[in-house]
Amino acid sequence: MPLNVVLFQPEIPPNTGNIIRLCANSGARLHLVRPLGFRLDAKAVRRAGLDYHDLADVREHASLSDCLVSLGQPRWFAFTTRGGARHDEVHYTDGDALVFGPETRGLPEDVLHACPAGRRVRIPMRAGARSLNLSNVVAIAVYEAWRQADFR
Repeated sequence: MPLNVVLFQPEIPPNTGNIIRLCANSGARLHLVRPLGFRLDAKAVRRAGLDYHDLADVREHASLSDCLVSLGQPRWFAFTTRGGARHDEVHYTDGDALVFGPETRGLPEDVLHACPAGRRVRIPMRAGARSLNLSNVVAIAVYEAWRQADFR
């Protein structure tokens, strides 16, 4: 079962387009939790990666809970600058869901509190840095999980 990338209420079309391309090339499935800050057929998304849409498995969901239920309640990880576990210290397995928040505000408190503390994951940054670009964070996380699976 492939890795699942979940974008919770993504806002910026080029980021989602880049993530579509990443998922097409890594075999991860992409799940978009509404509301989206754009239309999926928008020109900006298409330019950044929608031409890979046919090669990627992209699904939309009304809520995060609907998404997780549709995936059979997988183990899921919330990526946040406030996470306690470092992304490379976590052992990922097939079928896991990696959940990422909207670009301007990150995952809301209720989502973070619903995620077990050991599954709130951060990617190291220099002190004083605010955040990384969403598509870069997803790429770092997906490639670490895929590396652990020996790129199968």
